[in-house]
Amino acid sequence: MAKIHGDFSGVSGRFGDNFVGRQTVNGAVLAKRPRKTSTPRRSEGQAMVRGQLGNVAANHRLYEGKLVQAFEGKPAGCNEFNMMVQVNYGINPVFMTKQERLNGGCVVAPYQYCRGSLRSINMQTGENGVLVSDISLGSLVIGPATKVSELAAAVIGNNTGWDDCDQITFFYAKQYIDTVSMVPRATMDSWKVVLDVNDESILMSKVSELGFTSVSDGNGGYVLGMSSPLVSAGASWTYSRESTGGTTKVGSQRLVVVSDILADYMGNAALKRCADSYGGINTKSVYLNPNSSMMELVTVQPDSTGSSGISETPETPTVVAAPTFSGETQFTDSTQVTMSAETGAEIRYTTDGSTPTASSTLYASPITLTDTTTVKAIAIKNGVSSSVTERVYTKQAGNNGEDPVED
Repeated sequence: MAKIHGDFSGVSGRFGDNFVGRQTVNGAVLAKRPRKTSTPRRSEGQAMVRGQLGNVAANHRLYEGKLVQAFEGKPAGCNEFNMMVQVNYGINPVFMTKQERLNGGCVVAPYQYCRGSLRSINMQTGENGVLVSDISLGSLVIGPATKVSELAAAVIGNNTGWDDCDQITFFYAKQYIDTVSMVPRATMDSWKVVLDVNDESILMSKVSELGFTSVSDGNGGYVLGMSSPLVSAGASWTYSRESTGGTTKVGSQRLVVVSDILADYMGNAALKRCADSYGGINTKSVYLNPNSSMMELVTVQPDSTGSSGISETPETPTVVAAPTFSGETQFTDSTQVTMSAETGAEIRYTTDGSTPTASSTLYASPITLTDTTTVKAIAIKNGVSSSVTERVYTKQAGNNGEDPVED
């Protein structure tokens, strides 16, 4: 038994890991410090927030130095990262473990990275895996000798709303597994061109053919696309315009991602791994929440050891892929829009600009449009909704807006 020497009458506090000194009405006493239980007190909501923020922050860092003033109308005191969290939290959630976050992990995700008043650029991958935009180039075939002025003329002349000195930026994020830490990491490159009809410099001196290639639109013309398939990567084009006063206007965009790694970090199993890395989820909080997305992963049992009691069971998918569209986005008389979604999912859509819900019109067959229309759609499977796919179909005047003249 240890002995204590000296005056202890005016001492209180902690002595080592096992004893504490306390002042009582009977004088100073040395008591054994009670051992606290290790029952995790984190709720499912806390796990959801902590699990998502790490990857949103990692993706935000990819854009640092490449994109400024990405969110129009940003509230005072709110920075770019705050806005990125605000627009992405709960949408296509991605969960990294604590260890992966501390090792600099980053899972390239289809996050929205800008929001503004300019038109969004619609994108889709074709059967060959090449990502293409809806930016029409008319008859322009981009080559090694193509000038910036030629691209500017093609974009401004074939797309409604574009103007001289508008900008196109292409972002490309490459996903890979670090060979030392074995965590997912990513790098990002970007290229920007100002659409200046008087710029006679060579286009490829400013950008890369990776995101500035002419791709056939199937109707004798070309659209702006990638030069190779999108594999283990994310990509997107962004439309921006510098306004008077130094402000920047942008279109709302999110990254298009094709990656096997992404699927491993989405869903309930990924949430469980993430929660466990931070100490687990209090099973009582899950048990008391009948709407918990963790119910099928949690077995609530009396447990005197303080463990979380979480055990894996087959999960119900919590992420549904957004629907894809096909059809001419610019037309003179009418156009047909075809939508598709993953097996087992239904599509709900709107044509009045409103955000689709489970009660919106059910897609059953191609729809015909005869006027400029914004089509928005979601896919729904097992009660879970996807993110919104949005595309603008623009009616253009034929014969320069004049009625045909008969002889």
